[in-house]
Amino acid sequence: MKLFLPKQHGAWAMTIIPFWLGVINGGFMWQHIPFFIGWLLLYLATYPMLLLFKRKKISFYAKWTAIYMIPALIFLLVPLVTMPSIIYFGLLMIPFFIINAYYTSQNKDRALMNDFSAIVAFSIAGLASSYLGQGQVTAGAILVFSVSIFFFVGCTFYVKTMIREKRNLTFKWISWVYHILLLVCGVIFGYWIVAIAYIPSLVRAMVFYGKQLSPMKIGIYEIVNSAIFFLVMVIQLIILN
Repeated sequence: MKLFLPKQHGAWAMTIIPFWLGVINGGFMWQHIPFFIGWLLLYLATYPMLLLFKRKKISFYAKWTAIYMIPALIFLLVPLVTMPSIIYFGLLMIPFFIINAYYTSQNKDRALMNDFSAIVAFSIAGLASSYLGQGQVTAGAILVFSVSIFFFVGCTFYVKTMIREKRNLTFKWISWVYHILLLVCGVIFGYWIVAIAYIPSLVRAMVFYGKQLSPMKIGIYEIVNSAIFFLVMVIQLIILN
């Protein structure tokens, strides 16, 4: 049986990076392994679940929602039993899922607000994984949550300037100014290493703009950029801790 997998490649980075940055900040526990597997399966489940709101191929999407959701809930029981209060982070994600469901039902999956809502939900996972290790929401956890949102919002602006909004000069300047502000704010607030983590994003936003890159090449470069961001942020978290 061929697996039914999400087509949004950037979402894989959003599934992985905030979660593991949270683990590094809060300290690794063996429970993080089933937690991550459950989180990954939950993401896979929400993809067909959201497509149910299009009211097409309902039986097909319902089947795949169940295939992923049942094992997801089983794996997520491990962190829930370890620390029951972690459920609050799952509840925090619900409003953002509702927003995504609304945009999906309206066939506006590519709307900016839909993207931003998903980014916040994915970033909450960083708070949860950090909380599992420390039992509290620390300044480091909030940093993980914040920098993840800022990074992926920048990715959203960049990708739109390369594909759907590539002839929109307003979008170009929004993207460039946003990426510059990330560096400036990092320096102003004393997070020099965080600022460094955003430099590759700024460079690619400016250098690649206007170039005829295929979606595959854009995706590959984003994987490299995400990996650099992750590694630099690991250094930042190690220093803070």
